[in-house]
This record gives sequence, C-alpha cells and structure tokens, in this order.
Amino acid sequence: MDLDPDAVSSREFYATLNAVVVPRPIAWVSTMDADGVLNLAPHSFFTVACVRPPMVQFTSVGRKDSLNNVEATGEFVVNFATEALFEQINATATTFPPDISEFEAVGLTTEPSQTVAVPRVAESPVAIECTLHTTLELGDSTVVIGRVRRIAIAAEVLDGNHPLIGRLRPLARLGKDEWSTLGEVRSISRIRYTDWPGHYPQNPQHP
Repeated sequence: MDLDPDAVSSREFYATLNAVVVPRPIAWVSTMDADGVLNLAPHSFFTVACVRPPMVQFTSVGRKDSLNNVEATGEFVVNFATEALFEQINATATTFPPDISEFEAVGLTTEPSQTVAVPRVAESPVAIECTLHTTLELGDSTVVIGRVRRIAIAAEVLDGNHPLIGRLRPLARLGKDEWSTLGEVRSISRIRYTDWPGHYPQNPQHP
C-alpha cells in the first residue's frame, strides 16, 4: 500500500499514521481554567523536547480544554499513565463539557503540586510539573512546550534514585482503539566510535 496524504481523506491518513508511529507514550495532562475548574486528558503525541533547560511537549489535535487552560494559566502537569489506571485514563478522553472536572467524573484524587497551582493525579506514580514555554500552531494542531519545574516520583517505583520500568508499568497508545502494556525489556549499550571494529585514531599521516 502506498498512501498519498493528498489522495485520501485526512481521517484515513491520520488513522494510518497513528497505526505506524507506535508505541506512543501518553501525556496525561492536568490543567486548570481561569475559574479553577480542573481538566484531565490523555495526549499521545508526547515526548521530551529539550534537555537543558528541561522541557517536554505534547500536541493538542484541535482546540481542546487542555490547550485552552494552558494558554489561560501558563501551567500544566504531565501525570504518568500506568497500566493500573488504564480505564480511568481512557475515560478522561471523553469530551466532557469544560465545566465538568474529569477528576470528579472518573473518581480520581487530586494532590497539590509543589511549583504550580495545577494539582497532580494522586494515583499516578510520577508527576512532571510544567510552566508554559511556548506554543506552536501546525495546521489543525498545536504543539505545547512546557518548561519542567519539578518531577515528583513515588518511592515505591524507585530503586535508589532511579525509577524502575517494571514498577512504573507504562501504557502506550497504538492504532485504532488499541493500547499496549510493557512487553519484553531489552538492554544494550551504545557502541562508542572508538570501540567500533576497524576504527583507528585520528592521525595526520592518514588521508
């Protein structure tokens, strides 16, 4: 199959793109509007955007409450999406009216953040507290880039100071209505060029 985005419907191409750009981590974004109403929604276009200063980004496809609230207050929290919270995470994707808090609708507990006014999901083991750095409009979507102000990690998922993937148990999004849980975890070290077979040190005698 060879798909031309200009030859098929945008919905069809979007569905195919989502099925091959997988697995996608989930930003479970909590926000608050100017009147203090809380919102919680999953966004699967999510990644680290910068190392120094630390930043993360998520994309709002269309104008969602998350985007409106971030623009209004300049703050948001990315809560870790875990396997144990699968049904609640999916439920927060429901298009509730803006005056209804997903926390209350799906039975989740709020927990105060340390650096922003937006609360965290108490049931989630990790919270990334962010202030808005910038937004970037791309067609029908908006990329939201946040400066990371604090990461809060539950003690039970840590081994020393390192969060263990087997304790975090992340969820990821696939195509259609498909989600994935943690499968086989493989480890491999990067190969330094100096260790590459056939490598020789820089020498001015070599061309």
